[in-house]
Amino acid sequence: MKDGARMRLLILGGTRFLGRAVAVRAGALGHDVTCAARGVFGPAPRHARFVAVDRDRPAGLAPLAGETFDAAIDLSRHPGQVRRAVRALGGNVGHWTFVSTTSVYSDTATRGQRAATAPLLAPAGPEIERGDGEGYGAAKVACEQAFGAGALICRAGLIAGPGDPTGRFSYWAARIGRGGEVLVPERPDDPVQYIDVRDLARWIVHAAQARLAGRFDAIGPSRTRGGFLGECARALGSSCTFTWVDRAFLERHGVGSGSGPRSLPYPMPDTVGDNARDVSATVEAGLILRPLSETALDTLRWLDAGNGPITGLTADEEAELLRRWHSGG
Repeated sequence: MKDGARMRLLILGGTRFLGRAVAVRAGALGHDVTCAARGVFGPAPRHARFVAVDRDRPAGLAPLAGETFDAAIDLSRHPGQVRRAVRALGGNVGHWTFVSTTSVYSDTATRGQRAATAPLLAPAGPEIERGDGEGYGAAKVACEQAFGAGALICRAGLIAGPGDPTGRFSYWAARIGRGGEVLVPERPDDPVQYIDVRDLARWIVHAAQARLAGRFDAIGPSRTRGGFLGECARALGSSCTFTWVDRAFLERHGVGSGSGPRSLPYPMPDTVGDNARDVSATVEAGLILRPLSETALDTLRWLDAGNGPITGLTADEEAELLRRWHSGG
């Protein structure tokens, strides 16, 4: 489609985090936006039409029967849902975007890989309906395979910014904002990659309008963990200091490597490749990134307003771990 042309855009989702950000961005540009979801995460954004669907049912997309869309964006992790959507809506959608994940890759150690050539996990079998738990990456591969050659496969990495339901980036914004001695995992030169949800949403809408096809890693360029945390501290005006602790110490004291209670967001040594991907093709395809300082400030303001979860270590847990680290425990 020509730049500036109004799209009829279908978002399968659209009421939470990335899906919501896509709907907000598309609506702000004047596109005709439909959000089709269960509605359990709240209403659709202003100016978007909401259609209640249940994608776990064989005919769950029946409320959209007969409608045509210039573009559709699917964010599901469940192969059964995706296959049914392509069968039910495929003939009435001009262009598909599927939001996948960098968790689809089988080689997570090699740095500098590109989306077009990096090896993938074996897809989940056709009998697999859902992509929960450890089968998430393989399920997303199966979802990707449901789409034709003209689709955009958008493999997102760590998504940050206001509205984040995981707390993986929010933890650092909140913790650094408090100041003091901050316990940080592993080494300052470890790679980190992230993308602000609003930048990702802007690129997804742009790519749908341009009918971009192919596989892209939708994430910002890699930077060091030390540089990342230091820039957050400067943006938040924090006088904190960082104490770097190794993985063995964290594991010995029961600290997980993801999000949730008693955890810290950090990559394992054999997954550094997932934080050092070559995203030059995505930048060349129109991805525009805001400064990290803006993401950190906006995330902390969102948290301070009481809107989001903060997972990870509590202040007491962190203090005890720091005490043990300094005492050699």
